[in-house]
Amino acid sequence: MRVMKWSMIALAVSASTSQFAMASSQEESKGFFEDQSLNVLTRMLYMNRDFKNNPGGQSYREETGLAARATYESGFTQGTVGFGVDALVNGMVKLDSGRGRTGNGMFGNDSDGRPEDTQSIGGGAVKFRVSDTVLKYGSQYVGSPVLATDDSRLLPEIATGTMITSKEIEGLELSAGRFTAISGQNHMGHDSINGTGLKSADIAGATYQFTENFVAGVAASDIEDHYKKKYINLNYTLPISEDQSLNFDFNGYDSKDQGQKLSGDVDNRIWSLAAAYSIGAHKFTLAHQRSTGDTGYVYGADGNGTIFLANSVQYSDFNGTDERSWQARYDLNMKTYGVPGLSFMTRYITGDNIETGGEEGKEHELDFETKYVMQSGPAKDLSFRIRSAFYRTNSSYNAINGADNNDFRFIVEYPLSIL
Repeated sequence: MRVMKWSMIALAVSASTSQFAMASSQEESKGFFEDQSLNVLTRMLYMNRDFKNNPGGQSYREETGLAARATYESGFTQGTVGFGVDALVNGMVKLDSGRGRTGNGMFGNDSDGRPEDTQSIGGGAVKFRVSDTVLKYGSQYVGSPVLATDDSRLLPEIATGTMITSKEIEGLELSAGRFTAISGQNHMGHDSINGTGLKSADIAGATYQFTENFVAGVAASDIEDHYKKKYINLNYTLPISEDQSLNFDFNGYDSKDQGQKLSGDVDNRIWSLAAAYSIGAHKFTLAHQRSTGDTGYVYGADGNGTIFLANSVQYSDFNGTDERSWQARYDLNMKTYGVPGLSFMTRYITGDNIETGGEEGKEHELDFETKYVMQSGPAKDLSFRIRSAFYRTNSSYNAINGADNNDFRFIVEYPLSIL
């Protein structure tokens, strides 16, 4: 389950086109070692799920772990064609859990069904750059709306394959890739996602910044023997005054199964539209999401982060067959009130009209989140985050989407830039 993604495409394009590049990125290369970087992120996660009305099923899950990920990125050698390498090393340690309490997707299990004490994975990639076009082959994190590696537990998924990204035209970003494996968040094998493995995934996408306030993106994928997808995003921000703005964010998918149908039958169209009004420290959001077709929206073989929809939240995605859902959300940034680094969020989502083969399915979720980021001193950028979700569903949808539960997470993160 994913946190709502606010304008990921818009942010990426804006960052890449904020200044007109008089020279290409490769022409400005300082060298392999001169532009290198090494970053380490340490994350501690405590997570429990207290299930309600779940007769015969697991009633409680509780796990705590500590993880570290190191990411090395070299610069590019100088010349017409630049060469570089990237490397990543991820490892985690179980701090607390047990055979009767595991199951939150944080750890893999040993042959006795007990969570592993330690797990690790590493990988590398080679990359080439000509002008403002980069080709990268190997292990990498991917954030495409049609193939995205998830990062909602201790460690992120890792995709293996080739990705080409081009920014030759100001405001336009083109991408294409082919991937042949994805590792799960709790399984360190390079092709361990969802138990089925990934035969191949071909993806392509484009985003264009039409104006300072309007950006649009499209993408498509062909996940062999699973499904094909098409995606569109439209994002527009209307400035009202210096501290007020109105943002509209539309996301839509069209999915259809193919081949051996390893993900089951897939026939779905789903879209979401979110409107956010920001004034000073406050942001008020309303969102509507609607699913149509013979099935709900399906993802997973293409990465557990591949759901760029407004109502994909902490626990539920509100992506059932024929489901209609609404969200009301409030964000508060305490910087305006003299506490920089402290923020709050709450949202309520309700969904109905879900096709279950019987009685109409219904679900709702209430989320609360608090985060504080240290602003200075030796622990600068150290963050503390609390996430709580209260999920409830009626009996006809319970068997499909899971039992009612209270989901609580406490996350501590410390990013460190070494090079």
